[in-house]
Amino acid sequence: MTNKDALMAFYEKALTVNTETNPADVLDRILADGFVSKGSEESKSKNQLSGQLGFFWKLIPDLKWMPQDMINEGNKYVVRSKATGTPNGDFMGLATDGTKSFEIMTIDIHTVLDGKVQEVYHLEDWGTAMKQLKS
Repeated sequence: MTNKDALMAFYEKALTVNTETNPADVLDRILADGFVSKGSEESKSKNQLSGQLGFFWKLIPDLKWMPQDMINEGNKYVVRSKATGTPNGDFMGLATDGTKSFEIMTIDIHTVLDGKVQEVYHLEDWGTAMKQLKS
């Protein structure tokens, strides 16, 4: 698997709810054993990310993560993507009932070696999602 193939699988078959594949199996194949996901305040291991995504897949059954731009230099990839979904349940402290959707922008900087994602720094615009879901 090429580095770009691994990243596309990350967005299209792991972050996006997909009935044809098991997202946890995809993550296991494309994330390095020492993988770390770094956000503004916390970091997650491969297992922690898989657990969080499992929760999201249940809460947002139509979750889609669609890459819009990908820039590559060496083993670093910057991906701007669009995330959409319709949560049904407690979404970051907001009660949702599956009738309102969100569409947000995300930015990720991945380090990928030999088809395995080693680390990702990420930002998601959850503030905009909350505004959309409240209106």
